[in-house]
Amino acid sequence: MDNTAFVCQYCKESLYGKKYTVKDDNPYCVKCFESLFANICEGCKKPIECDSKDFAYKESHWHEACFKCVKCSCSLVEKPFAAKDDLLLCIECYSNEYSSKCFNCKATIMPGSRKMEYKGCNWHETCFICQSCQQPLGTKPFIPKLSSLYCVPCFENQFANQCKSCKKAITTAGITFHDQPWHSECFVCAGCKRNLAEEKFTSKDEEPYCLDCFSNLHAKKCSGCPKPIVGQGGGKYISFEDRQWHSDCFICAKCTISLVGQKFLTQHNEIYCPKCGHDI
Repeated sequence: MDNTAFVCQYCKESLYGKKYTVKDDNPYCVKCFESLFANICEGCKKPIECDSKDFAYKESHWHEACFKCVKCSCSLVEKPFAAKDDLLLCIECYSNEYSSKCFNCKATIMPGSRKMEYKGCNWHETCFICQSCQQPLGTKPFIPKLSSLYCVPCFENQFANQCKSCKKAITTAGITFHDQPWHSECFVCAGCKRNLAEEKFTSKDEEPYCLDCFSNLHAKKCSGCPKPIVGQGGGKYISFEDRQWHSDCFICAKCTISLVGQKFLTQHNEIYCPKCGHDI
């Protein structure tokens, strides 16, 4: 064998009896290999020698002694770590400096832990629970109130208005009548049960009635015409003793002049102006 053939690929010095390394099937003496190919340590900025361990993260490299937390200097060899702006930190330092705090328990949310986020705040997954029943909310619908979160059933039971009719929670728009909340679909006439949500209505004894039912059941009857007196359209009427008239019906039984605001006489259940009354 030609001993002169086994030489460093770069400096051509013989490698017999010397340490060497191989790259791309070519031999190099240690000095040339380190100057040409050795990775530069991110910690000390020196080449990582052939006989040294090379610790790599992404595209960066460290000596074993330099592979440590930039804050507390503890070794990261065979330990979990986190990176921030290309700097390596042990989990404890990273958590103290950069990890968010749980809104519920105030403890650090460790890197890699599952967390929930809502309106800029963070929770441990196990802390993201209903304030009332303490059950996990996860991806379930929930309702916030002040600084607490509630599942929908608990919120409805504790805070939602209860319909006066069915006694169930009102979760969407409803109707207020006599300072009481009603579901739109529950707001019906006490007589015929017709829905009154978009109808004209009146009331008696705190019960709503459509105009027809109120007229038939409760309205005063006009002494001048057979129609009932209802509180719609101005609701003006004339009352005398135990009888009532529509304003338009309060007229002289003989000459039909309006007696609203005028003196009048009564005779045989009829009303007359003073002139006609004296002529009878």
